Amino acid sequence: RSDADDALDPPLGAARAQLHGLYVVAETRDGFVLVDQHAAHERIVYEKLKRQMAERSVPTQILLLPEVIELPSEDADRLVAEAETLARAGLVLEGFGPGAVCVRETPALLGTVDLKRLVTDLADDLAALERTRRVEDHLDKVASSMACHGSIRANRRLRAEEMDALLREMERTPNAGQCNHGRPTFVKLKLKDIERLFGRA
Repeated sequence: RSDADDALDPPLGAARAQLHGLYVVAETRDGFVLVDQHAAHERIVYEKLKRQMAERSVPTQILLLPEVIELPSEDADRLVAEAETLARAGLVLEGFGPGAVCVRETPALLGTVDLKRLVTDLADDLAALERTRRVEDHLDKVASSMACHGSIRANRRLRAEEMDALLREMERTPNAGQCNHGRPTFVKLKLKDIERLFGRA
């Protein structure tokens, strides 16, 4: 058998194309797989971050210039009150006068992120969690929000090796079939189902 044939053996097959900057198409032995690249990568980042938090070993990147982010004062207060929880997830911040926080470190896993959006989303999440009184869920929710910001964005062109690396990472990741919001990250289509669509079966 050729190497090209062997490439079809993994469960999610071999990457063949990217569509609309959103989806990866992979060929398998008996059909093909369509992957939502952002949703799949979000789940991968989330599971890694959860594992790092469980091991209390979230690598961080120290910002060369700490970033001051202005927010409504209640949001800033909420974030400062949860600073210890956020630090456990790799986001190190402190109060910076009324209505602002200063971010000093971010989880290394996220790479470069829009800190203003991340911090604003986390403030919204914490407000919702306060209303439901599910304090024990803070860390998972924090990790989920961070994973979303650290994931491959829509319309990012991926090279063939990046697409294949995403597929292999999905195969190693728990719960990789669903994103953090419960939606599927990929769909599989069998050749026989496609042939039926064309009236060949």
